[in-house]
Amino acid sequence: MKTYDIYQSIETLYNTFTKSEKKIADYTLKHREEIMYMSITELSDATKVGEASIFRFCKTVGLEGYQAFKIALANASSEEKTSQKIYSTIQKEDSMDVLTDKVRVANISAIESTAQLVNPEHMEKAVDYLVAADKITFFGVGSSFTTALEGHIKFLRITSKTGAAFDSHLQAMTASLMKPSEVAVIISFSGQTKDSIEVAKEAKKAGATVIVMTRYQKSPLTEYADLVLLTGSVEGPLQGGSTSAKVAQLYLLDILYTKFYLKTYEASEMNKELTLQSVLPKLY
Repeated sequence: MKTYDIYQSIETLYNTFTKSEKKIADYTLKHREEIMYMSITELSDATKVGEASIFRFCKTVGLEGYQAFKIALANASSEEKTSQKIYSTIQKEDSMDVLTDKVRVANISAIESTAQLVNPEHMEKAVDYLVAADKITFFGVGSSFTTALEGHIKFLRITSKTGAAFDSHLQAMTASLMKPSEVAVIISFSGQTKDSIEVAKEAKKAGATVIVMTRYQKSPLTEYADLVLLTGSVEGPLQGGSTSAKVAQLYLLDILYTKFYLKTYEASEMNKELTLQSVLPKLY
C-alpha cells in the first residue's frame, strides 16, 4: 500500500492551483522544515495568503485540514524529496562529478516517483483497453514523440495492431479517422501542447478510447482522456525535454507492454518469434 506523499500531490496538481494556492505550494516546497512548526496564522503571514485559502489548499491536496497538512509534511521522506527536486538544482558551474551524480539521481527518482503515482486499477484498465482494441496508435509531439515512437516499436514486436504518426498534421489526420474500437495513447509531459490536444479532440470525436500519459492530473489534454496515467518526473529550468521525463514515460510503457504480453501470451510469444526471425538475417 502506497503512503501519501504531500510533495507528489503538490507537484501533480500544481498547474491547477489558484494564484494563492501556488504561493502556498511554492513556500511549502522551499520551507518544509519551518512549516512543520508554524501555526496557520504564521504561514498566512509568511505567504501573504489568508487562513481560509490555506485551509482550502489543504483540502485541494487531499487533506482534512492544516494539522493533517503538517503531519503529512513530517511523514514525507526528506531523502525522497531531495531526489525529486535535485534535477532542477543543476547549475552551469557544476563539475562533471557533481553533474554525473545529479543526473543519476534524477533518473532513479523519475522511476521511484512515478511508481508512487501508479494506480494499479488504472494500469489494469489501460491494458484491458489495449488488449481489446483493434488498433493502438501512439501520439506525441517534440520530445514526447520519441517516447511515442518507442511505444510503437516495443509493441510492434508482439502485435501488428500498433501504429504511430510522424508529423503533427499526420497525427491529426490519423486521429480523425480512428474508430470506436481503437485506442489512442497520447504522451505529453505538460498536457498543454496544442497539437496533442487537437489529436485528443479528433480521437475523441471519432469515438476512440483516449489514454493520456502525462505529469499533471488536470490539464487541457486530460479533459479529453478516458484514462490518465501519471508520471513523476520533474523538469528543471535547464532540462526541457529531459531524459528523466522520458525514463518515467518509458517505465509506464514497459509496465503496459509487459502486462499486455502476459494477457496475450500465446499470440505475443508467436509474434515475438516471427519478428525476431525477420531481423536475424540483418545481424552478423
